[in-house]
Amino acid sequence: MIITKQNRRTIYENLFKGAKGVLVAKKDYNAPKHEDLDVPNLEVIKAMQSLTSKGLVKTQFSWQYYYYVLTPEGVEYLREWLHLPAEIVPATHKKAARPPRPAGLRPGGEGAYRAPRPDRDEYRKKEGGAPSEFRPQFAGVGRGAPRE
Repeated sequence: MIITKQNRRTIYENLFKGAKGVLVAKKDYNAPKHEDLDVPNLEVIKAMQSLTSKGLVKTQFSWQYYYYVLTPEGVEYLREWLHLPAEIVPATHKKAARPPRPAGLRPGGEGAYRAPRPDRDEYRKKEGGAPSEFRPQFAGVGRGAPRE
């Protein structure tokens, strides 16, 4: 399908710089334009289909919507095609910074709370347990009638 360079640029920029890092297109080939872009929906689907066949985009289809996510090779391809510097990264490839946890909640760290645990041998040697001749019977537990 022939797609104008202006429309292809709009599609690729939205895929690369999209707020969510994902391009979503409804499976409606007759839609006059895409929901977010001023481009026919069919052109968006076909441009993404082309990138998918080259292995530059991963496609997921769910509930009559196509979800397109760039692969690392696709990031490099679009960076070259759009003439972007290496510092610009799509939203899906950015690593989320974790907020630091308070010092008292760090496992094994200073100020970490540790509940006291009884020694295992002490627990096993505990007096007052069940007598050695005790054999429990479980009648009526599970399916059907109790065994006889």
